[in-house]
Amino acid sequence: MQRKSLAFIATLAAYAMPAMAQTPPPPPPPEAKTSAMPYVMAAGMSDLYEINSSQVALEKTQNPAIRKFATMLIKHHQKTTAATMKAAQKAGLTPTPPMLDAGATASINELQTAAPADFDRLYLGQQVPAHQAALDLHQSFATGGDQAPLRTSAKAAVPIVKQHLNAAMKLQDGKSHNMQGM
Repeated sequence: MQRKSLAFIATLAAYAMPAMAQTPPPPPPPEAKTSAMPYVMAAGMSDLYEINSSQVALEKTQNPAIRKFATMLIKHHQKTTAATMKAAQKAGLTPTPPMLDAGATASINELQTAAPADFDRLYLGQQVPAHQAALDLHQSFATGGDQAPLRTSAKAAVPIVKQHLNAAMKLQDGKSHNMQGM
């Protein structure tokens, strides 16, 4: 009886360990939800994380649905970065090119070093919270941001990010066969 309990606990620990190791990128700072330059930097970093993580996915995944999702993310996030930069310039700002912070870099590194059997789970496990944070950022700035051109750009990004979040959650739930709009 005691051996069965120990085996059960060891099995649970084996399944829990990889899930605990997952590192989603950190959410943007609170000031990015209302202040133009922090918003531009946070939106740019979010897009860059999505592009870089999806490039890793194209190299590592064997799943055609994940490949399709990653390709879509790269294409869409290149467009949203360009739109944000254009809106920032319209608002009189001169933003630097997007850069990853230490947390986003750690997330990318985790994907690069993931075992093939764990990759898709880790990738999607990062994508869902990353897109939830991006959705909150864009929705918040769209309604309370201090620069009109950027509010417009943020509002335009919301349905794109919602589409990505829904697709990531469907993939995570194993419902990849019916992902419309990708």
